Amino acid sequence: MSFRSAIPFPRGPVLLTLPALAVLLLVMAVPLGVVVLRSFTEPAPGLQNYVWFFGTKVNITVLLRTFSIAFWVTLCCVLTAYPYAFAMTAAGPKVRLFLIMCVLVPFWVSGVVRTLAWVILLQDSGVINKILLSLGFEKLRLIRTQLGVTIGMTQVLLPFMIMPLYAVMRGIDLRLLQAARSLGAHPVKTFFQIYLPLSLPGVFAGATIVFILSLGFYITPLLLGGPSSTMLSTLVQQQVLSLLNWGRGGAMGVVLLVATFGLLAVASPFMKRRYQISGGSR
Repeated sequence: MSFRSAIPFPRGPVLLTLPALAVLLLVMAVPLGVVVLRSFTEPAPGLQNYVWFFGTKVNITVLLRTFSIAFWVTLCCVLTAYPYAFAMTAAGPKVRLFLIMCVLVPFWVSGVVRTLAWVILLQDSGVINKILLSLGFEKLRLIRTQLGVTIGMTQVLLPFMIMPLYAVMRGIDLRLLQAARSLGAHPVKTFFQIYLPLSLPGVFAGATIVFILSLGFYITPLLLGGPSSTMLSTLVQQQVLSLLNWGRGGAMGVVLLVATFGLLAVASPFMKRRYQISGGSR
């Protein structure tokens, strides 16, 4: 037996992943390691940055608000994207292409441009309030509020919810619904007992993507929000760029990262169980 054949060497698909793994290591693992290291070593070695974070009431409030906004954005994306993705699967080829373009074209536009458009729409003298006044309603305070931040973030993140849903719904055989209807099942019962369970993998996948992306949003909360809707990313920016305090900024980032992984670890068994029930283990 030759020395070369005695030592297993990665071949085929494994070799193809090496460039991507190297890039991920370079652009993600190394910077993340530096941030974690600075959170423990600047301005002096120790846990003083984490003691400061958990000892400051504002930081805890902003952390909880960040997860709250991410939850509401995720919920709004699910409720908005689900019927849209279903329409994409049920429509004909031309209508489906049009619906896909409606999702992708805004996605190609810069997030800053889309957020500035929402500033124009949501301001006190904006289009939405003008329409409300013309209909006899009172003005709504939308800009510089958590509601405005939720609306803007939902619009920006909606494609990340629609496309995973569409990918799963496209594989569902609609003849199952027709068979249930032919056997006398009510449409509502057919949806909740057949179609919804089969589409849950797409819901979980899209919701996970949207939730994680929501936690790190910066531009949209900064432009549409105010002091009552500040998210943790804004405080990280203040510590790193304004105060040049990499230790405290790194501690904020590490806390947010650990909290996110903790929630995902708690939700993972539930998601896996529902995925198996929905037929994902076939």
